[in-house]
Amino acid sequence: MFANGCFDLLHVGHVRYLEGARQQGSVLVVGVNSNRTVRELKGEGRPLVAERARAEMLAALESVDYVVIFDELTAEKILRDLRPDVHCKGTDYTQATVPERAVVKDWGGQVSIVGDEKRHSTRQVLARIIQGKTEDASRREKG
Repeated sequence: MFANGCFDLLHVGHVRYLEGARQQGSVLVVGVNSNRTVRELKGEGRPLVAERARAEMLAALESVDYVVIFDELTAEKILRDLRPDVHCKGTDYTQATVPERAVVKDWGGQVSIVGDEKRHSTRQVLARIIQGKTEDASRREKG
């Protein structure tokens, strides 16, 4: 299996995504966007954590077997190189919106949407830090 992302500030949504990916098979390879591509995807001031540190934290997770850093905006090239049976994406995607779906299907692989509902993001964590609020305080305001 293969899963990928920026993983800029590791949070519970990432952990649940990777645990869901691991349930799809026996070996999980995680692709981490390079510093350059995170900056392109997320904007100036990002990443907050350098690529090697992000990779090291992910490698320490029980659900992750291997980590690779890639320097393209999508994971198509690394997917072509690795040819996993399953390419996992988070619940912010659907089968139709996964950018790499056609590449994966070329060799008979499948795309699987895994993890919990997208309620966690680095952007949300940063907003709470800036506002000086905890996650519990943010929930109480909404609920």
